[in-house]
Amino acid sequence: MSPLQLEYFRQKLLRWRAELLAESNGTLQHLQEESLAEPDIADRASLETDRSLELRTRDRERKLITKIDEALRRIEDGSYGYCEETSEPISLKRLEARPIATLSIEAQERHERMERTHRDD
Repeated sequence: MSPLQLEYFRQKLLRWRAELLAESNGTLQHLQEESLAEPDIADRASLETDRSLELRTRDRERKLITKIDEALRRIEDGSYGYCEETSEPISLKRLEARPIATLSIEAQERHERMERTHRDD
């Protein structure tokens, strides 16, 4: 991968990370301002469900930020864009769709087939 392509993906990852952090900060502010002291039980239950869903979404995004940070480290150490399993290059098309990818499409498909096989046991 050329230095220009690496910089493109680095910038893409940094923008994605910044967007996720901004959303997370917005959620925190919203949760701090929101009150669960709704007098109606149905309204309170609805509010608690919404809050739970929002927190679950933020937890997924927190894990995604960790993966973004790992991808940024791979860019720095020169291993970005190579499959962890086969050491073959990951296609640019795949990286464009999933910049945090660590497996080539073929390796990912094998991994998913193995998961399905073992999950059925």
